[in-house]
Amino acid sequence: MAKTTAKNAPAAAAAPKASAAKKAAASATAPAANGQSGPSVQPILNQQFNAPAALQKYGTVSQRLPIGLDTQIRQESVEMLNQMLADTCSIRDMYKKHHWQVVGPTFYQLHLLYDKHYEEQDALIDMIAERIQILGGVAVAMAADIAEVTSIPRPPRDREEAPIQVSRLLEAHQIILKNCHDFAKRAADSGDDGTNDLIVSNVLRTNEMQVWFVSEHVVDTPLARAE
Repeated sequence: MAKTTAKNAPAAAAAPKASAAKKAAASATAPAANGQSGPSVQPILNQQFNAPAALQKYGTVSQRLPIGLDTQIRQESVEMLNQMLADTCSIRDMYKKHHWQVVGPTFYQLHLLYDKHYEEQDALIDMIAERIQILGGVAVAMAADIAEVTSIPRPPRDREEAPIQVSRLLEAHQIILKNCHDFAKRAADSGDDGTNDLIVSNVLRTNEMQVWFVSEHVVDTPLARAE
């Protein structure tokens, strides 16, 4: 009897151990103190290290939503909107940079104006990104990716005078507005009325209004002197 037990011992030791996932699953359905099983509240961490294939590759479109537009039209609109999204992220962040760093006699006015424009551009970002997702695309999102896509020149990290800040902002607005005219026409010609409306009604008009408010700060008007 003892000899038989010794022979069986290696087999018992070689039995496969339960994986971490199986253990987690077992603990998730383990009986509670009252004898009833319940779900586990333990987070499942580090899933990114052995993640399966991405749900959708950047630069592709899917046909999840039946919105009456062909794949090629969606693809073209998504490419345009991702360019607009990257540029809008850039000018938004430039406004925040200038909001923090502005200095001079017009500090208070520009400090408040820059932050107001920052919030308006931030609202546009969400509109553009949501339109990209509606079209079945993937919105560019991370700062490093935006830096690669944007067509707006990168400002230096240094603190600059207010007129230089304004000039940089006006250049960025002009880049966006030129794209607005081009992209709106292309969207209209392809029949993508939703994208055309977003560009004209929101992006273009917001940027035009901001150009007006910012430009007036660098008009060289002499002060009147009462006699």
